[in-house]
Amino acid sequence: MKSEVMLELLEAAATQLAVKVSYEPLAAAVGMGGLCRVKGQYRVIIDKRATASERVATLATALSTFDVGSLELPDQVRQVLKFHSC
Repeated sequence: MKSEVMLELLEAAATQLAVKVSYEPLAAAVGMGGLCRVKGQYRVIIDKRATASERVATLATALSTFDVGSLELPDQVRQVLKFHSC
């Protein structure tokens, strides 16, 4: 599956989990981004200069911390989340 398609599917999963995803310029010291909590709401901030595959890795790592068992996700998305789980 292409990275762009996987990214769209992961963004849809984030929406189902009520996790906001944003793309912003980040300093090199911060890395590619990650999960945080702002005013009680989960948010994944990803460096807007990241490649599609880097965006997939960052978002998958963040979403792998959530219970996605009840979400309707393609098997490939579940495999990516499992691969990136901590």
